[in-house]
Amino acid sequence: MAKSIAIIGDGESIKGFGTVGMELFVCDDPAAAPQLLKQLTDEDYYAIIYMTEEIFEASAREREKFAERATPAIIPLPGVRGNTGIGQRRLSSFVEQAVGSDILFKN
Repeated sequence: MAKSIAIIGDGESIKGFGTVGMELFVCDDPAAAPQLLKQLTDEDYYAIIYMTEEIFEASAREREKFAERATPAIIPLPGVRGNTGIGQRRLSSFVEQAVGSDILFKN
Protein backbone atom coordinates (compact mmCIF):
# COMPACT_ATOMS: atom_id res chain seq x y z
CA MET A 1 0.00 0.00 0.00
CA ALA A 2 1.36 3.41 -0.95
CA LYS A 3 1.71 5.90 1.86
CA SER A 4 0.60 9.51 1.69
CA ILE A 5 2.04 12.88 2.65
CA ALA A 6 0.44 15.06 5.32
CA ILE A 7 1.01 18.61 6.47
CA ILE A 8 0.03 20.06 9.85
CA GLY A 9 -0.11 23.77 10.55
CA ASP A 10 -2.22 26.85 10.85
CA GLY A 11 -4.72 27.24 8.04
CA GLU A 12 -3.04 30.24 6.45
CA SER A 13 0.36 28.52 6.23
CA ILE A 14 -0.76 25.22 4.73
CA LYS A 15 -3.70 26.07 2.49
CA GLY A 16 -1.71 25.93 -0.75
CA PHE A 17 -0.23 22.48 -0.14
CA GLY A 18 -3.50 20.71 -0.93
CA THR A 19 -3.06 21.58 -4.59
CA VAL A 20 0.03 19.34 -4.79
CA GLY A 21 -1.69 16.36 -3.25
CA MET A 22 -0.81 16.68 0.43
CA GLU A 23 -3.45 15.94 3.02
CA LEU A 24 -4.04 19.07 5.09
CA PHE A 25 -4.54 19.02 8.85
CA VAL A 26 -5.30 22.48 10.16
CA CYS A 27 -4.08 23.03 13.69
CA ASP A 28 -4.45 26.64 14.82
CA ASP A 29 -3.75 25.74 18.46
CA PRO A 30 -0.17 24.48 18.99
CA ALA A 31 -1.27 22.83 22.25
CA ALA A 32 -3.43 20.44 20.19
CA ALA A 33 -0.52 19.44 17.91
CA PRO A 34 0.83 16.49 19.94
CA GLN A 35 -2.56 14.75 19.97
CA LEU A 36 -3.04 15.35 16.24
CA LEU A 37 0.42 13.96 15.49
CA LYS A 38 -0.34 10.90 17.63
CA GLN A 39 -3.54 10.29 15.67
CA LEU A 40 -1.75 10.55 12.32
CA THR A 41 1.11 8.28 13.34
CA ASP A 42 -1.18 5.67 14.93
CA GLU A 43 -2.71 5.13 11.49
CA ASP A 44 0.71 4.34 9.90
CA TYR A 45 -0.65 5.84 6.68
CA TYR A 46 1.82 8.67 6.14
CA ALA A 47 5.40 8.35 4.88
CA ILE A 48 6.09 12.06 5.38
CA ILE A 49 4.51 14.53 7.75
CA TYR A 50 5.42 18.17 7.23
CA MET A 51 4.73 20.59 10.07
CA THR A 52 5.01 24.32 10.43
CA GLU A 53 7.89 25.18 12.75
CA GLU A 54 5.53 26.38 15.47
CA ILE A 55 3.65 23.06 15.45
CA PHE A 56 6.93 21.13 15.14
CA GLU A 57 8.27 22.71 18.32
CA ALA A 58 4.97 22.29 20.18
CA SER A 59 4.90 18.54 19.48
CA ALA A 60 8.53 17.81 20.43
CA ARG A 61 7.78 15.04 22.92
CA GLU A 62 5.42 13.17 20.60
CA ARG A 63 7.65 13.44 17.52
CA GLU A 64 10.78 12.29 19.39
CA LYS A 65 9.20 8.82 19.41
CA PHE A 66 9.90 8.71 15.66
CA ALA A 67 13.46 10.05 15.63
CA GLU A 68 15.00 6.63 14.99
CA ARG A 69 12.33 5.33 12.61
CA ALA A 70 12.41 5.62 8.84
CA THR A 71 8.73 6.53 8.60
CA PRO A 72 7.12 8.81 9.03
CA ALA A 73 9.73 11.43 8.24
CA ILE A 74 8.67 14.50 10.21
CA ILE A 75 9.95 17.68 8.59
CA PRO A 76 9.57 21.30 9.75
CA LEU A 77 8.63 24.09 7.34
CA PRO A 78 8.45 27.83 7.99
CA GLY A 79 4.93 29.16 8.44
CA VAL A 80 3.44 32.54 7.63
CA ARG A 81 4.53 33.79 11.05
CA GLY A 82 8.16 33.54 9.99
CA ASN A 83 11.18 31.29 9.96
CA THR A 84 12.61 30.27 13.34
CA GLY A 85 15.62 28.54 11.77
CA ILE A 86 14.83 25.13 13.26
CA GLY A 87 14.96 23.40 9.87
CA GLN A 88 18.37 24.82 9.10
CA ARG A 89 19.71 23.87 12.56
CA ARG A 90 18.43 20.31 12.17
CA LEU A 91 19.97 19.94 8.72
CA SER A 92 23.26 21.33 10.00
CA SER A 93 23.19 18.85 12.89
CA PHE A 94 22.52 15.91 10.57
CA VAL A 95 25.37 16.89 8.26
CA GLU A 96 27.73 17.35 11.19
CA GLN A 97 26.85 13.88 12.50
CA ALA A 98 27.40 12.35 9.08
CA VAL A 99 30.68 14.01 8.10
CA GLY A 100 32.06 15.28 11.40
CA SER A 101 31.85 18.96 10.50
CA ASP A 102 29.21 21.52 9.59
CA ILE A 103 30.11 21.98 5.94
CA LEU A 104 26.81 23.64 4.97
CA PHE A 105 26.21 26.58 7.28
CA LYS A 106 29.62 27.16 8.85
CA ASN A 107 30.06 30.81 9.84
